[in-house]
Amino acid sequence: MNDETKKTGIKKWFQGLQAEFHKISWPDKDTLIRETMTVTVVSVVLGIIIATLDMILQYGINFLV
Repeated sequence: MNDETKKTGIKKWFQGLQAEFHKISWPDKDTLIRETMTVTVVSVVLGIIIATLDMILQYGINFLV
């Protein structure tokens, strides 16, 4: 493959990348904030649930040992 073919291939790849980038549907600010808050709240709740289960299991194992 010569240098000219490489440049053409790279140029076409970036053009394709740019075309695909324009197809992306970006969320508006309100949607982004709402979804970010949802992910944060769910993560915190799951963290609390996992920590609670861990403490209960640890207490149970320590009781048995």
